[in-house]
Amino acid sequence: MEAVTLLLGAALFIIAVLFLLPADKRKAKIARLVNKLHGPTQYPIFGTALPFLFIKRNETFKYITENHNTFRPIFRSWNGSVPNIHLLRPEDVEVILKSSDHLEKGHFYRLLHPWLGTGLLTSTGQKWHTHRKMITPTFHFSILDSFVEVFSDKSEILVSKLQKEVGSQGFNIYPYITKCALDIICETAMGTSTHAQDERGSDYVKAVYDLSEIIVNRIFRPWLHYDFIFRLSALGKRSDQCLGVLHGFTNKVIQERKALLSNVSSKPSFPQTEEDISISGRKRRKAFLDLLLEASNDGIRLTDEELREEVDTFMFEGHDTTSAGMCWALFLLGLHPDVQDKAYQEQESIFQGSDRTVTMKDLSEMKYLERVIKESLRLYPSVPSVARKLNKDVKIAGYDIPSGCTILTQIYFLHRNPDQFPNPEKFDPDNFLPERVAKRHPYAYIPFSAGPRNCIGQKFALLEEKTVLSYILRHYRLHSLDNRDSVNLLAELVLKPENGIRLTIKAR
Repeated sequence: MEAVTLLLGAALFIIAVLFLLPADKRKAKIARLVNKLHGPTQYPIFGTALPFLFIKRNETFKYITENHNTFRPIFRSWNGSVPNIHLLRPEDVEVILKSSDHLEKGHFYRLLHPWLGTGLLTSTGQKWHTHRKMITPTFHFSILDSFVEVFSDKSEILVSKLQKEVGSQGFNIYPYITKCALDIICETAMGTSTHAQDERGSDYVKAVYDLSEIIVNRIFRPWLHYDFIFRLSALGKRSDQCLGVLHGFTNKVIQERKALLSNVSSKPSFPQTEEDISISGRKRRKAFLDLLLEASNDGIRLTDEELREEVDTFMFEGHDTTSAGMCWALFLLGLHPDVQDKAYQEQESIFQGSDRTVTMKDLSEMKYLERVIKESLRLYPSVPSVARKLNKDVKIAGYDIPSGCTILTQIYFLHRNPDQFPNPEKFDPDNFLPERVAKRHPYAYIPFSAGPRNCIGQKFALLEEKTVLSYILRHYRLHSLDNRDSVNLLAELVLKPENGIRLTIKAR
C-alpha cells in the first residue's frame, strides 16, 4: 500500500508541475523572486525536500544543521511547490513576528488540524483574535498561583518515584518527567487526574508521541500533504487510531466536567471564587476547562468542538514542550556540577532544609534557577522553529519576499548567533543577567516565539519548570552520562534527544 500511495502521489505532482504551474504567472513570479536567495539544490516535483526521503529519522536534524550552517543567515527551500524562507538573524525575524500583518501560521500547521482543530495555536483571523481575548484571562497571576499547589503535589510524586533509581548505573529520566508533566497539565487544564506517574496514562502519552512523529513524516513527504493519499497510507491509519485516543479522552472529560459544573452551579452554596469550586462537598481549584466553560466574548461562549480544540492545544503545548524543557535543563545541570551547586545553594537559602510545599513567593526568589532554565531553553528550545505565512510582500535583508511564502524562524539557530551570544555553544546562565539581556536585540532570544502571537502559556511553563526542578535539586545530586556531542537531536515538533536523557542520581 505504501508503494501504491507513493506512486500515486508522484503522479499527481507530475501532473501539477506539467499542466498547472506553467499557466500560473503568479507562481512563476514567486519562484523567480524566491530563487534569488541561495539554498539547497532544488529538484523537480519534490523541491529541496527530496533528500529527506533518503535520510533516516535520526539523521534529519544533522542534515538541517548542515544546510543552515552552509546557507545562513537567510536562504530559501522548497517543500514541493511551497516556498520557504529561513531566517536566522534577530533583525530579520523581528520584521515578521512583530507585525500584525503576518499572524497566519505557516502551511505546515494545517497538518495539525486533525488533532488540534483551529485552536489558539493553529487558528487565524477573527477566530484567533476572539479566542485569544477570551483565553488570556485564564492565565491571570491569581489563577497561576492556584496551580502552584498542583505543581508541588506532582513533583513530590516524581521525587518519590525517582528514589528507586538512586545508586543505579544510570537511567533515562525523560519518561519520568513526561509523566509528571502530563499529570500536571491534566489536573490544571481539565481538572482531572490521569495518574500517569502510576502508569495509568501510557495510552495517551504514546498517542501524543506517535502522532507527533506522523506529522513530521508528512511535512517532509509532499505527496502525503494530500489528505486522501495520506488516509490510504499506513501512517494515515495509525493517525486515526491516535486521534481516537486523544479526542476520546478530551471529549469524555469535557462532558463530565460540564455535568459536574451544571450540577454544582444549581446549588446556592456554590462558592463563586476565582480559585476554587466545590464538588461533592470538597474544595477544588478551577481548571482551565472550567474557566473556558464560563468564558464568553460579547456573550458568545465556546462550542463543545471549540472547547475540545483549546483543551487539546493546552494538552499538547502544556506537557510535551515543558517535558523537553525540564529534561534539557536536567541534562545541562548534570554536565555542569558548578552550576548545579549554585542552583542547589539557592534552594537551600530559600527552604533552609525544609520539605514544605513550594509557594509563589519561593518561585519568585529562584533567580539563578530561572537563569539556568532560560539558558537551557536558549541551547535547546522546546520548539526549534515557528512558521508564518506571508499575507503581504515584504523586504527582508535586501530581498523582496512575495506574499504566499512561508517564513521559518529557526529559533534553534537564532539562539546561536555569535553577534548576540559570544561563545554561543557554552552553557552560561549568566547570559541572562539583567545587564547582558539589556544589551541584546529583543528578538535574539525567543523560546516562546514573540510579538502578538507569542506563547500565551509561557509564565505557566516557567513556574512549572521551576517547581519540578526545585524538588529534584533539593532531593538529588545529578550526573549526566552523555556529553552534548554524543546526544543526537530529533527534528520533531518538539526538540528531543534520540535516546532520552541518561543520568545517575544520589540522594542529598
